[in-house]
Amino acid sequence: MNQPFDRPSRRRFLRTSFAAAAGVVVSPNIIRSQTLGDASKDAANSRIGLGFIGMGLISEGHLKTFSGMKEVQPIAVCDVKSWQLDQAATELESRGHKGFLKTSKFEEVLAHPDIDAVCVTTPDHWHAGIALAAMKAGKDVYVEKPMTLTIEESKLMVEAEKKYGRIVQVGSQQRSTAHFRIAANLVRNGLIGDVKEIYVELGEFPQPKGPGRHNRNNPVPVPVPEGFDYDRWLGPTPYYEYSSERVQGNYNGGWRCYWDYGNRKFGDWGAHHFDIIQWALGRDDSGPAEFIPKGFEGAEYHHYRYADGITVWRDRQPNPMMIRFIGTEGEVHVKRGGIDSSPKELVRHQFTDQDQLVYDSKDHRQNFLDSIKTRKPTICPATIGHRSGSICLLAAIAERTGKPLKWDPKAEQVIDNPEATAMLSRERRKGYELPVI
Repeated sequence: MNQPFDRPSRRRFLRTSFAAAAGVVVSPNIIRSQTLGDASKDAANSRIGLGFIGMGLISEGHLKTFSGMKEVQPIAVCDVKSWQLDQAATELESRGHKGFLKTSKFEEVLAHPDIDAVCVTTPDHWHAGIALAAMKAGKDVYVEKPMTLTIEESKLMVEAEKKYGRIVQVGSQQRSTAHFRIAANLVRNGLIGDVKEIYVELGEFPQPKGPGRHNRNNPVPVPVPEGFDYDRWLGPTPYYEYSSERVQGNYNGGWRCYWDYGNRKFGDWGAHHFDIIQWALGRDDSGPAEFIPKGFEGAEYHHYRYADGITVWRDRQPNPMMIRFIGTEGEVHVKRGGIDSSPKELVRHQFTDQDQLVYDSKDHRQNFLDSIKTRKPTICPATIGHRSGSICLLAAIAERTGKPLKWDPKAEQVIDNPEATAMLSRERRKGYELPVI
């Protein structure tokens, strides 16, 4: 196996120290420019020091946008693929940034004293391990959705957010856009009557290539490319011989197809749309009670149901947009960049201060930075990311077992289903244990 970045002694040290990262509880050391005597501009040391961990597809927008914001100072970029690391460094240099850390080890990012917060945009199986270590090291965290790979990890994220007093923003950015906010306000204020059903469009991934259940075939193993720490990319997941399909960053497949690294479409579009459904129904502190997989006793669609009977159907038609809320007195249809309703005039409803309005954020990244400075919760903290993400994870378990799953959203426990209960966590490879919180 090609391990281009590590000398053996250093690799052993970093892997064994992963679960024991130092815990320092501090607020960011941000000195406002007014304090420095110039309120007209942000001085360098009044900026939020930001480290970027995971420089694949989803990171491109974060790197370009955050690095161009006046209150941000990029301090580090990190990736286990040297070519992605080089691309990220080139991007920062093109924007005039110099002197930043460039590393394949996230531990070096977390140990940097000038970093106040990190942006975690790795594949899903690394989200929790890095985010937990970051909070324990005194860093605030922007972590892509879904927040975690398992329920066990998700509960630890909530615990760490509270214990260490950190600011967390989960990358469910649809909450910070106008059309989804309008839809949530319309539904939450009863303007379509009592909600009965919701249709949600997730689409399909191809079945993955490689060993394991649901796989089509086993590609011939090939050498690990030079400049790629494949063992560290696999991290806590089982070891498989390298293939390009397994590690490919691709919104239409790649690693997203594999249960080892994500929860397929449930953790992809599901993480976005289930989150909006939770928001609109006012259930950010709760969740569904039952999950029924497609094909069970002839079920045509995968669906889940809340205790009051509201049912969410995956890929059921007709669905004019991406989420269709169906109520007793009307409907709301919403997607990125569009919203419609029945009756038509409903989307033009003028809300007042007397209405129950959702958290208003117009920019997801800016909301994160503002919360770092004010220490007030973001629009999607770990507590919310946990509940929305739990739906994705439980839906995936129902699909993988092919059996219904009953869930107690208050106790957060599977009911009378040992097989599903065992899948709330996953075994981790030695050396990649979760940090102790």
